[in-house]
Amino acid sequence: MPVYVLLSQLTEHGTQCVLDDPACLRQISLDIENLGVKVLEQYATLGEYDFVHVIDAPNNETVARVSMELRARGNLKPLSMPTVSINDFISRLSLDRQP
Repeated sequence: MPVYVLLSQLTEHGTQCVLDDPACLRQISLDIENLGVKVLEQYATLGEYDFVHVIDAPNNETVARVSMELRARGNLKPLSMPTVSINDFISRLSLDRQP
């Protein structure tokens, strides 16, 4: 399945949830998986985004639905991005340069 990066920012409500019970962060991965994707990695980050989830999903439509469901819950503002493995990316660039 394709791999996606899901960046997220906590909303005010999400921030309060984390302050009240930091373990609620584990629930985010469970919620994502309950929406039909597999969480491969989860990281807290510094900067513009608070968290990074690396997910395995069947297609763009599924990831769009996951993003909307997470947004609707009011704790996160997600940004989802499809990925291309570096080997596939290099191969594609090489193919495009052939005469």
